[in-house]
Amino acid sequence: MKTLLSALLVSMMLPALPAAAQDTPSMTQVLADERRVQDAPRDRYRHPAQTLRFFQVEPGMSVVDFMPSPGWYSRVLIPYLGPQGTYIGLNPRVAPDATGFLATLRDFATTLPRDAAGWMGQAPGARVIGANLGTVPAELDGTVDRLLIFREMHNVRRNDWTHQLLSTARRLLKDDGMIGIVQHRAKADAPAAYTQGDNGYLRQQDVIALLDSYGFDLVAESEVNANPRDTADWEGGVWTLPPSYRGAGEDAAKRAELDAIGESDRMTLLFRKRA
Repeated sequence: MKTLLSALLVSMMLPALPAAAQDTPSMTQVLADERRVQDAPRDRYRHPAQTLRFFQVEPGMSVVDFMPSPGWYSRVLIPYLGPQGTYIGLNPRVAPDATGFLATLRDFATTLPRDAAGWMGQAPGARVIGANLGTVPAELDGTVDRLLIFREMHNVRRNDWTHQLLSTARRLLKDDGMIGIVQHRAKADAPAAYTQGDNGYLRQQDVIALLDSYGFDLVAESEVNANPRDTADWEGGVWTLPPSYRGAGEDAAKRAELDAIGESDRMTLLFRKRA
């Protein structure tokens, strides 16, 4: 009885959480949600909890996710940011005559909110905004806490999106805003011909130099997504490794060999916008 009375007294003394805070799940809850049943097997390679902690992403923030593709990180960030947060999916500008995969990136202002509604259902989550480079609403300027680029810097480089993306990042980010990058990592002495983007791998020092040239200072590096078993010199590029298995076909022995290596070695870098 005394224990129960003590618990009641303590609960009366604690301030009530605002409704928004009550509706925001913890990262553990987000990762365990049944909506991620098909996504969860890749957690051991992508380390979402540790990666977002390193990027200092917190509920209530405004976060840009560049090229969310099928929404793997969207289904983590939208619920984690919570009702007080804003999730902005940003795709590149798509030419009117684009076909294939690039054509699927068009009109993100319409397609992303619709897809997010399907992922989330009635569950609470961040406000969702979709945009393509060149059509980002001006009212978002200076409002963003983090801009995240997950394994897309090679596409940025080989498709000549660098200037528009990083110039837009400077416009959107707050004065103390930061960019978080996860990228397939080439060896430091990899030849230039292999690290132009077409193989998926970039040299870490090149990414740091590129961000520096656009006014972003390196804050910290993490090895959370490192994989020393990856030689990062595959003839078929990063897509040789799981989950693509380029060149392996249905060869079970070859796939098992690649599974033993795992997904790519990745740099994880955090940059701050420089005044």
